[in-house]
Amino acid sequence: MSNYSSRTGNPYPDYRETAPMENDGWESTRAQTALATQVMNREDLERSAAQQDIGRAVDNHVRELFVSCAPGEALQQQFEHLRPDFVAVHDLGTRSSRQLLRGIAAACSRPVHKLVLRRQGQGTPLASVDYVDVPLSAQQVLRLYSTDVADTSDAATAHGVARTLLAFSQLGVMMVGSLPAATLNTTLRPWHEEVIRSPWHNRQLLLLPLTNNATLVTQGQEMVRGTAITLRTTPVVTRPADAWNFITGTWNRMRGTAVAPTPHHTAVTTPARAPAAVPPTPARPPASQDTVPMGIDSSAFAPTNMLPLRPMPDVSAKPEPMHDEVLDVYVHQVCELNGVVGCCVFDIGSGLPVASSGSGAPPAELARHGRTLLSAMGSSSRALGLGHTLPDAAITLGSHHLLLRSVDKHSGMALITVLDRTNANLTLARLQIERLDPLLDR
Repeated sequence: MSNYSSRTGNPYPDYRETAPMENDGWESTRAQTALATQVMNREDLERSAAQQDIGRAVDNHVRELFVSCAPGEALQQQFEHLRPDFVAVHDLGTRSSRQLLRGIAAACSRPVHKLVLRRQGQGTPLASVDYVDVPLSAQQVLRLYSTDVADTSDAATAHGVARTLLAFSQLGVMMVGSLPAATLNTTLRPWHEEVIRSPWHNRQLLLLPLTNNATLVTQGQEMVRGTAITLRTTPVVTRPADAWNFITGTWNRMRGTAVAPTPHHTAVTTPARAPAAVPPTPARPPASQDTVPMGIDSSAFAPTNMLPLRPMPDVSAKPEPMHDEVLDVYVHQVCELNGVVGCCVFDIGSGLPVASSGSGAPPAELARHGRTLLSAMGSSSRALGLGHTLPDAAITLGSHHLLLRSVDKHSGMALITVLDRTNANLTLARLQIERLDPLLDR
């Protein structure tokens, strides 16, 4: 039955509505047909949004989402609307991500869920992804997606879903198999293009090598060159417990979670335990097992033998500043340029100064405000659809100029330079700073 006339008036003025007959025998039928469309109230909508689950539940641990566009684009729309926090685990030269999720799920007695994307109107499955919700505490659950897409033979569809999961994750994990240097370069180069050109909100990437690879660190940094992404490469991972320790350790550092060490076990930690059992820094796996394949077995998460208790070292209230001799030389050369008051190279992720020179504002203040400026410009660029490359900006103030640019060969670093407006030529200063980039090759 339509409610059109009751809301907007009768659209047919020549038609006279008659009063309904009393007890006309159709009341029971009307009561049933009135439920053809169910309208959710505000409380139901808020409860559904709080759950941050995509699609509808159709079976035990299975949800489905009907889409009228490409699966990757549909997932992007869902992530932009719900803004969930999750970790995406991606495979490079291996098929270990889904096995890792199954091992973690078994260790913490949690089911592996599946999200199936179907074609609207036909119900044809287009793709499906596995995920698991791991309890970190009584109030916090960490969701891990595998980008190993199933139920599709279309490589473009699989890549689109994987790209969306990585781009909208808070932490992207790439498990790297046994790949020669040339193959690894060919594999990582397209991801550099994705990071630069596609909508990419992720700012934290973690490389988990399953075998020794001497070029992984260098090629990984090349993949995120010119972006605001912080990339970390772990030692060789040989057990699922090692992978889990690295993932949770990175996640806790991102969230600023205070994690207390456990006095009963070594660094290998089961996901079923409280976050207090996760060490603040991941344990380094044995170097002698650098070629052991990634075996997934819940027994691998079992605690190892007890070690004697040792006093914990004193923890400084302030993080130790980073230091780089090459950057020290670089900033001193920048300050030698005409009109430069002071400059500072800082870490974009933490906002901490790495190297500084000159006078004026303290390095910590330059770094903090430089990070704020970059973040604001990056957010505006993404909102306007202008790309995700690290901004290169020149700002003119009352009596000074500010220059902001990325630092060549140092991913995740930026340079902020303060120039005296009366003595400095802004265009010439920018060109002279660019000519100092060869100093960073040392």
